[in-house]
Amino acid sequence: MIKRELQSVIQGFAKTYPVVTITGPRQSGKTTLAKMAFPSYTYCNLEHPENRLLAENDPKSFFKQFPSPLIIDEVQRVPEILSYIQVMVDEQKNNGAFILTGSHQLTLNASISQSLAGRTALVTLLPFSLNELGAIHKNFDRDELLLKGFMPRIYDQNQEPTALYRNYLHTYVERDVRQLIQLKDLTRFENFIRLLAGRTGQVVNVASLASDTGVSSPTISNWLSVLEASYIIYRLQPYYHNLGKRIIKSPKLYFVDVGLASYLLGIESLKQIARDPLLGGLFENMVVMEAVKTRYNAGKDANLYFFRDNHKNEVDLLFKSGQKLVPIEIKASRTYNTDFHKGISHFFKIKGADTNGHIIYAGEKTMNINNIQVHHFKDSRKIFSETE
Repeated sequence: MIKRELQSVIQGFAKTYPVVTITGPRQSGKTTLAKMAFPSYTYCNLEHPENRLLAENDPKSFFKQFPSPLIIDEVQRVPEILSYIQVMVDEQKNNGAFILTGSHQLTLNASISQSLAGRTALVTLLPFSLNELGAIHKNFDRDELLLKGFMPRIYDQNQEPTALYRNYLHTYVERDVRQLIQLKDLTRFENFIRLLAGRTGQVVNVASLASDTGVSSPTISNWLSVLEASYIIYRLQPYYHNLGKRIIKSPKLYFVDVGLASYLLGIESLKQIARDPLLGGLFENMVVMEAVKTRYNAGKDANLYFFRDNHKNEVDLLFKSGQKLVPIEIKASRTYNTDFHKGISHFFKIKGADTNGHIIYAGEKTMNINNIQVHHFKDSRKIFSETE
């Protein structure tokens, strides 16, 4: 069993908040984390029909059957129960009384803001980070990670990645999506998700997606929001404050787990990964999400952006550290090239070189050239752990 980096964070929050809420994609390990962090707590899963009916129809009996301190899984299935939790924590004034998990952030966040504002700490658990995998998998290989992804069951239970992501797509994605939007044509939606995989690491173009999918732009915007709320995709926002008027203001698209993107692209082997024209986008996807995980696993906001202007000058990732913007270029190549510096050098001309830039690539050499540090991707987490 791999210990999650977030465990000490939620244990700390449980000492100062009556409720801790863990959100994240299905199968990311939320239940396992909660049970490992709080082994003596009562446990209830609201996906179980009988538990859900009891919570919906007789909340007082529910809390008699499942007394606090209590872990409640998939609490968004019965959002009304949060009002009862609010009353209980206000009366009892005990920190760490409830640990809640949920896999749909819009539904859950709306309910929490109404009932538990100021009473709960909110954290997000994504699939394994590189650091967590390091406990069992010392030699990180670029192509293996892009093919397998980071879902815990691939490593804890040795599940075959293609089968896992196929089942994940059909059971969780389709079911959750059906609960949130009225799909008249599931095939069209599946084609839409596969189109997104082909645009990993690219700026979102709603009109183009609408044209290629055959639905309206408002429908595409709605579908993107649902996928993001269900932790299937992640939209990285551009940074454009004080950087001029010609900055791209649309987000870039990534998958929360790069293994799902590889599956959607039809990649089933290491040879296919190495030869795929989207290798660069997949590698960028992995590194960007590693940055997000590093921040979330520390209980912090992501503070991550990208930069691109109308002349296609670009920096793949910006980390806002204090008042400084740290520019980061991401390259899938195993061989260092001085061309990697171009985007950062241009950014320094616009913004000023008040911090180091970073290049993250798949090669082994590390160096520092003109305030630009070069890292192997396995060492990238230290960039995003630094704060001022």
